[in-house]
Amino acid sequence: MKIAVLFGGASEERDVSIASAAQIIPALRELGHEVIAIDTATGRLPHAAEQRLLTSSVAPEPPTETALARLGGSALALASEAADIRGMDVVFLALHGGAGEDGRVQAVLDLAGLAYTGSNHIASAAAMDKDLSKRLFRAAGVPTADWLMAPVSIEEVERSLGWPVVVKPNKQGSTVGLTVVRDREALSGAIELARRYDGEVMIERFVPGRELTVGILEGQALPVGEIIPRGEIFDYESKYQKGGAREIFPADLPSALAAELQQLAIRAHHALKLGAYSRIDFRLDPAGKAWCLEANSLPGMTSGSLLPQAARAAGIGFPELCERICRAALARGARPSR
Repeated sequence: MKIAVLFGGASEERDVSIASAAQIIPALRELGHEVIAIDTATGRLPHAAEQRLLTSSVAPEPPTETALARLGGSALALASEAADIRGMDVVFLALHGGAGEDGRVQAVLDLAGLAYTGSNHIASAAAMDKDLSKRLFRAAGVPTADWLMAPVSIEEVERSLGWPVVVKPNKQGSTVGLTVVRDREALSGAIELARRYDGEVMIERFVPGRELTVGILEGQALPVGEIIPRGEIFDYESKYQKGGAREIFPADLPSALAAELQQLAIRAHHALKLGAYSRIDFRLDPAGKAWCLEANSLPGMTSGSLLPQAARAAGIGFPELCERICRAALARGARPSR
């Protein structure tokens, strides 16, 4: 196959996207595919630039607003690479956050009639919007914690949710801009922090307990994984720095509970009409009840990412995982542009 890997971009998850591409590109080439690398912020990379960028590491914190502003990438930057992309059989989306995951890039590719990995633009947008996705989870019978959307009074937070709460941008990933708030004094500062990353801010009841995740691949749930972070939450540093968390696949769970989580994950995946693969995250409270946190339409594909670990636990190596994702995109097909 001829495959264009899109990655990078100008979202807060740029470094994570680069790390995903650094695994995907050599894996696809190892299988004999012709692969070109395109940073959606800067364009197609010549070999030397590709080598430099794809050997960089994920920093402990997301890129600064200043650094991202200098890049200035967007879905429209793909126009300069149109000729290269149109010659490809499939576009592999190694993008995370921002325009790469919220449906904008997917809409551009749909208009161009190109086959691409992941979910379509509507499903991608729904998964990125936490408020909307939680409403769809509830409609599908998937338990999710109570929440409010700012602006909201402290009294309403105390009455409806209680303390602690999780304050986070409504459309953001990798726990960027997220704060666990334990009292009324810290609420306004947490909302202002979240608002730096998105104009809409969610305030959600904090669910204590175990952090669990379920990958979905071609309609099947992969083995349940457990994440044990160093701190209370699986934050950006815990996700991407060595030793930041311990991840166990398969999780040490009774078989009935693992099966229940897998069924809830499939239900959440279908509620958002996601594509060939996704990752659904949960909290398991001390009473043993699972609460869906969110769905990831383009989960991380770095060397230590959760979806590849889940696939490996199911006997699927990383190159095979990438191959199956590409084949699923081709099977879905591209609609002709009009």
